[in-house]
Amino acid sequence: MKHSKRIRTSLVAGAGVLGMFALSACGAAETGKGGGGGSDEVTITVPSWVGAQANAEVAKVILEEELDVKKVTLQTMDEPIAWDALNSGKADAILEDWDGQPEKQKLYIDQKKTVVKGGDLGVTGHIGWFVPKYYADAHPEVTDIKTLNKVAKDFKSSESEGKGEFLGAAPSYTTYDEWLIKNHKLDFKIKETGAEAAQIKEIQKKYAAKEPFITYWWEPQWLNADIELVEVKLPEFTEGCNEPKEKTECGYANTPLQKYLNADFAKDGGDAAQFLKNFKWTTEQQNEVSKWIAKDKMSGEEAAKKWVAENKETWEAWLPKK
Repeated sequence: MKHSKRIRTSLVAGAGVLGMFALSACGAAETGKGGGGGSDEVTITVPSWVGAQANAEVAKVILEEELDVKKVTLQTMDEPIAWDALNSGKADAILEDWDGQPEKQKLYIDQKKTVVKGGDLGVTGHIGWFVPKYYADAHPEVTDIKTLNKVAKDFKSSESEGKGEFLGAAPSYTTYDEWLIKNHKLDFKIKETGAEAAQIKEIQKKYAAKEPFITYWWEPQWLNADIELVEVKLPEFTEGCNEPKEKTECGYANTPLQKYLNADFAKDGGDAAQFLKNFKWTTEQQNEVSKWIAKDKMSGEEAAKKWVAENKETWEAWLPKK
């Protein structure tokens, strides 16, 4: 894990990603196949953050416009439900998994063999605790979990019950913050932000006012462009250090983000399945599309079509070889 990592973050609020939808009754594993050996319909799950939406929107445009898939459905759902949908065949693909469902992976991949690996997305995910650089420069003790309590009083709010306020992640995100705070005896209370967009607005408000804040944060993230954050040093992640969660004292792993496919779709989905296996781009490319959606207020389709039009050399390499 890289510590004291500086991140530049934009001050503009992101658009909220859609809430959880009911599961579709017709995953591509249940549909007929097109003449080219590909699925007529493909269902891609989309977690509730804009980077994952960027993956799915770009994949949808290429599947429909280049591979003649009749209908690509993007279904927004939390990660546990997405894994269940992949297992049942109600969904065909997860394009961004942060390795937060080890029990479901073991059940569906190793035991039931209803889900298979779809390859590396090309993006490495990193989660950590971050504070604004203007505060860290004046109070360097904030950059190490061992000395956080020395400045906890600076983070008090009207809602934090006399403790320092910690801006938490959306409930569906992979987080051990509750146990890190408890096990390190930190004088902080988590403020539930509820969703990515709400967390961004809270950060914007505090940053604009030059107020101190400490937050759960991650990369890739389209905001990491304009304002400077500094990472708090947490104990280094080692394999198994977060098991069980209640005993966690270590920080987060750097996670190469992965794709997963329904096993029947991976076998019988033809060009559509092969394309999703080949789909691989960079953090910078994902952040570019995410920014267009969240900051520039483009629709997902508009942003995806713009990127596809400008990056033909990249996505042509993802197309199945004839």
